[in-house]
Amino acid sequence: LKNFSGIQDVALPANFHAELRHYQQHGLNWLQFLREYQFAGILADDMGLGKTIQTLCHLLLEKQSGRMNSPCLIIAPTSLMSNWRRETERFTPELNVLTLQGTERKQLFDKINDYDLILTTYPLLPRDEEILLEHDYYYLVLDEAQTIKNPLSKAAQLVRRIKSRHRLCLTGTPMENHLGELWAQFDFLMPGFLGDNATFKRLYRTPIEMHGDHEQRLRLSRRVAPFMLRRTKQDVATELPPKTEMIRSVPLYPKQAALYESIRLTMEQKVRDAIAQKGLSRSHITILDALLKLRQTCCDPRTLSLKEAQKVKESAKLDLLMDILPEQLEEGRRILVFSQFTRMIALIENELNTAKISYAKLTGQTKKRDEAIDLFKSGAVNVFLISLKAGGVGLNLTEADT
Repeated sequence: LKNFSGIQDVALPANFHAELRHYQQHGLNWLQFLREYQFAGILADDMGLGKTIQTLCHLLLEKQSGRMNSPCLIIAPTSLMSNWRRETERFTPELNVLTLQGTERKQLFDKINDYDLILTTYPLLPRDEEILLEHDYYYLVLDEAQTIKNPLSKAAQLVRRIKSRHRLCLTGTPMENHLGELWAQFDFLMPGFLGDNATFKRLYRTPIEMHGDHEQRLRLSRRVAPFMLRRTKQDVATELPPKTEMIRSVPLYPKQAALYESIRLTMEQKVRDAIAQKGLSRSHITILDALLKLRQTCCDPRTLSLKEAQKVKESAKLDLLMDILPEQLEEGRRILVFSQFTRMIALIENELNTAKISYAKLTGQTKKRDEAIDLFKSGAVNVFLISLKAGGVGLNLTEADT
């Protein structure tokens, strides 16, 4: 680094089927800088700003330079496998991709060294541990890298053991709850860079989180700045119109409201008893269970397994949705409907079928994910039902406007 004169502009690789925006070109330059000086880093751009395309462009450049002498392993949530395949085929078809997913993946293990990119998922890591650890990779890329925020989790420990020349984290949320999550990612990328967990907690977490130490916060920020690149939509996508949020409030139907009050009183007593017996810090599960039941009652009582709830066959929220959807579709809208509850999605599905409205659906039970996504992307349907767990991160659905 003695002769370092700043991050240099790099030319786009040949056969790259896209144009990078200015900030994406800077991202490519930064990735090349990290590789040249044997550093690792976190590309932490907001969701939708093109972390995947910047990474693919970088890897294509590595292949064409002759530096990529072994495969690159990309680990991502299950719901993003199809997105990586599609974007590779579209933007960097020169990179050949092997997807290790499904029961037939074991027949492909002996072909790993024949491909440029190997795609696998976090849930499959423990099952395929032996074969993944046998190989040396040129790059190890973690998409939605906040998945390893708990350093004691099996996935977090396993990825640290995978051998690679370079490492890269991709995430739109590098820190969700506390600074320890940031430490976990840097400990994977460059072990020792922020000290061990205890040292990091003593030097940074406790002073910053417990005591509001501004000086230590600046010191940590300066230390990680060269190795974490984060741009927000407000920073770089100024041509995008501001997001319009419309909050529609709807009163519960009488039977719904009565059930809500009954559950509230019952759960309030359970929470009070739990706190009295175990204290507040050990009563979180009871408190969260109470809030969950109340939320489900507001969505639709039929999402609850309680016998009394099953007797209430009406939902003000579902009726409002079914009033809004046909109007929006007539205006030419393309609509995403998210829910945390798969039971709620099933109820919406029934209503859409009754109204003869075509839709696609993506939940944890969806076997043919690519087909569901393509159904919406192609314009064959204009409503997409998505569970937050299956599609809450990393899906690029720019065709939707509502």
